[in-house]
Amino acid sequence: MASKRIAVLTSGGDCPGLNAVIRGVVHAAAHHNWEVIGFTDGYEGMLSPVRYRILDTGATDGIMQLGGTILGTTNKGRFVAKIGHGNKATLDPAIINEAKETLDGLGIEAVVCIGGDGSLSTAQQLFENGINTIGVPKTIDNDIQATATTFGFDSAVSCVVDSMDKLYTTARSHKRCMVIEVMGRYAGWIALHGGLAGGADVILIPEIPFDPAKVCEVVKDREANGYFTTMIVVAEGAKRSDGSYVTKDAQGRKGEAALGGIGDYVAKMIAENTGKETRCTVLGHLQRGGDPTATDRILGTSFGVAAVDLIAGGKFGHMVSFRNEKITSVPIIDAVSHLKNVLPDSQMVKTCRGVGIKFGD
Repeated sequence: MASKRIAVLTSGGDCPGLNAVIRGVVHAAAHHNWEVIGFTDGYEGMLSPVRYRILDTGATDGIMQLGGTILGTTNKGRFVAKIGHGNKATLDPAIINEAKETLDGLGIEAVVCIGGDGSLSTAQQLFENGINTIGVPKTIDNDIQATATTFGFDSAVSCVVDSMDKLYTTARSHKRCMVIEVMGRYAGWIALHGGLAGGADVILIPEIPFDPAKVCEVVKDREANGYFTTMIVVAEGAKRSDGSYVTKDAQGRKGEAALGGIGDYVAKMIAENTGKETRCTVLGHLQRGGDPTATDRILGTSFGVAAVDLIAGGKFGHMVSFRNEKITSVPIIDAVSHLKNVLPDSQMVKTCRGVGIKFGD
């Protein structure tokens, strides 16, 4: 008979590597003779009608190499802890109490919560209300504080680079300017890394507000110097010099604001001001799909094992972290207090500028 029962769930947006974490949790728990149940559809699985499945090593066989999550996930519902442009909300006490009743009824002693800053904010609130939570940072955006990187990021960057390689060949054939809009929300990590590795000429990120006129000047200057193809990578949360975002849902909705449309804006602006034939490609959820890279499989597995170690050590309210080439942990509250953004004077930005990449500033 199992000596302890723990739970695991995946919350927020999906990404490659989630199944590797789940597998890591299950296999590590088996060494302790613990039983693992997986709540389906994120935190919502803890509420009526309660939804979960028993996870053992057989149930997780062969899932590490699969994208997505076998447990399902959601970034909507009653546990949403983020509203507007990065603002956080307080959970309804009735929702927290119902979750506690579910966990008590199932005899669950700890919950491994795999998610981004919004999902980890929920985990922190549950911890503050007496639920033993362990956080595992998950986001393709790489914007969680207190960890050097998150699984899913490397896979997303690889998607951007692969797409840019393909787009460049058609752009060069037609002497076009190509705009590639990527994810990242309020952080420019995907655009920065993907743009550098993919050979971008311009990268627009939230941390360095851009002047539309200067972006157009880059295209004109390249044209004048015989470079008839310009590759522009723009993060969905890139800000114009007036500090404004381009948002698909101007009225707002429950949950995070729906960023998007900046790529079309930049493409239209360039076409109108330079006369250059310009096309926009929005990679969107392609960056979340597909099989995880080897890096994300290894990191995800390591995080899953470390989460079980934290439970064994009673370090609840902590998040697994990768820092200084080691797997460690930090209080969840330290990881969700504010986003990890690109520093405008960072080495990566300096490297980009060093090879002639412009930021529109």
